[in-house]
Parts: sequence; structure tokens; C-alpha cells
Amino acid sequence: MYFIALAADYDGTLAHDGIVAKKTLAALERFKKSGRKLVLVTGRELPDLKRVFPELSLFDKVVAENGAMIYTPASEEERVIAPSPEPKFVARLKRQGIKPLSVGRSIVATWEPHQATVLDIIKKMGLELEIIFNKGAVMILPSGINKATGLAAALQDLRLS
Repeated sequence: MYFIALAADYDGTLAHDGIVAKKTLAALERFKKSGRKLVLVTGRELPDLKRVFPELSLFDKVVAENGAMIYTPASEEERVIAPSPEPKFVARLKRQGIKPLSVGRSIVATWEPHQATVLDIIKKMGLELEIIFNKGAVMILPSGINKATGLAAALQDLRLS
């Protein structure tokens, strides 16, 4: 079987304790030099990812914000494929004392145990949002947006099935 692309998650897959091992980087470089495509898929927001992983240029596409944003390192093009968070929703989370609270281009994120408060606010406001749990993170995104939909968009950009 011949693979023409490799998609990998960042935290817990490529990176352990936030660090990508040199041997992992070397393997990714060998894969890339063979003419195949690399796609990084992560729940992280792009500025945070750039800060912790300066080797993004190794990838053809980066799916960030748990599928809501597609980034092309070669051109530095950013394409958001989901709506921005509702400002009233974010304001209400802040009023409820949700901390930490991170607001990306589409994603809103916090940590457990805030999921019950977040869900209550979503219900009361009648918003079509989903909560995705990942290693203690509570990620809030528009319905239907996830790593799989982001990866599908990135592969389409690369003209791959």
C-alpha cells in the first residue's frame, strides 16, 4: 500500500508534553522529501501552535481550532471554515467566571469542570454549538465542525481524496 499523505494530531501524537522529538521531526522530514503531503491536525489555536512548534513549514496544511481553520504554511494563508464565536456567548461565559477561557477565530475553549456551565449557557441562548472533549479540554465549536471536517477541507485544497 502506498500513502500519498499523512495526517497527524499534535498533542499526544507528534508532541509529548508539548515537545516534538528530534527523531519524530526527522521521520516527518523524510516523509516530506519523498514527495508526499503532510497535514497537521490540532485543537490548538494557530498563534499558540506557532509559538510551541516553529517547524510548521514542514507541513503542507495545518488544520487548527479542532477543524475550524485551515492554514497553509508556505503562503501563510489562513482560511476559517466556520463562523466566529457569538460575542454575546463569549461575554456570558466571562460573566459566569469561566477561566481559563480562550477565544479563537471560531473556537471557544476552556477546561473541565466548566462543561456543565458552558452547556447551560448554550441551551439558554439557543445556540447551535457542540462541545468536544479532549484530554480535559472543553472545546466549543459550531455544530458539524470537527477535526474530520477540517481534514476533509485541507485534503480538498491539496486535491486529494
